[in-house]
Amino acid sequence: MRNFAFAKIKPKALFTKYMMDLQQRINAFAKLGAFFSQFSNDGIQKKDHIEANDLFFEGFKHQIKLAKEHNGWFTEANVLFSLESWTQVLTNEHLQRWAKNYHFKGVESKTVGIIMAGNIPLVGFHDFLSVLMSGHKVLVKQSSNDKHLLPFLAKYLEVVEPEFKGNITFTEDKLEDFDAVIATGSDNTARYFEYYFKNKPSIIRKNRNSVAVLHGDETKTQLEALSDDIFRYYGLGCRNVSKLFVPKDYNFDAFFNAVYKWHPVIHETKYANNYDYNKAVYLMSEFDMLENGFLMLKEDQSYASPIATLFYEFYDSKTDLELKLAADINHIQCIVADGFVKHEVAFGETQKPQLWDYADDVDTVEFLLKI
Repeated sequence: MRNFAFAKIKPKALFTKYMMDLQQRINAFAKLGAFFSQFSNDGIQKKDHIEANDLFFEGFKHQIKLAKEHNGWFTEANVLFSLESWTQVLTNEHLQRWAKNYHFKGVESKTVGIIMAGNIPLVGFHDFLSVLMSGHKVLVKQSSNDKHLLPFLAKYLEVVEPEFKGNITFTEDKLEDFDAVIATGSDNTARYFEYYFKNKPSIIRKNRNSVAVLHGDETKTQLEALSDDIFRYYGLGCRNVSKLFVPKDYNFDAFFNAVYKWHPVIHETKYANNYDYNKAVYLMSEFDMLENGFLMLKEDQSYASPIATLFYEFYDSKTDLELKLAADINHIQCIVADGFVKHEVAFGETQKPQLWDYADDVDTVEFLLKI
């Protein structure tokens, strides 16, 4: 019998190598963040020392143009705002801070399917990032409304970190050969997802909306910031404020004055068409409403307001409202307020989430590390 000598592999050495691999992923996404920094509403300007810039800069400008041509809601301003937001968080510092919350050691790489929504630009990017950062392979089924930006960015990642090659796949067909799934859709599609994926580990996201709680003594600066939460992306995102809770006898004059900075939105054709249509419906139905020429306010107990409309509801006491919002928590994504609840979002910050701000308050990375 032959004698074999087995080298002892110290656990610390394995851990070091794995963390080095994790650092490679962090470095790759930090490079992507640096690439994004060239695209903002202050201007698109090519910078020196951005890795693989000669290969991708002009091409990405073209993808932004294609995204707008394919989906009228994806204006250049909205796409660039999304990129600005990702620029702020895709830094080595933020990625390291995020990663320190988890134990990545010993993760067995699996294939995770992602079914993405398409309501705002790159809305599924956080799921995409989370899967790859967790050491898994990703299988992406994009929305037909948002299909130009992410595949191009995936190519960038594969160039700056070749180990991503073979780990990122896009499909237009039914998801097959996957180990877990993250799916985002409407309440109706969620029922289909829950049935179809019942035998797989999954995160299924349904309709959610965001609300703001006003006391009546907000400053003009706060209300102007709130208008960003309302109008950014035309109000199409789950983090957009679609409803206000206001005290009895609330005077909306200060609110209307503060949101006036967004009045140019009425010159956007798709928004204006929705404004005119919904206004006609409300008038024919003889609903009471307030309006200022580009936004309608309607008293309504629902959370999901149509485009160009903001619902509002009066509350009698803070305690009663806390109980109501707690009971309806599965319908709410963000609560914008100043000193109302523990996990509130500051005025103007809903569309600037951090890496650790998870949709539906479900920790995606924790889920991915357990599959």
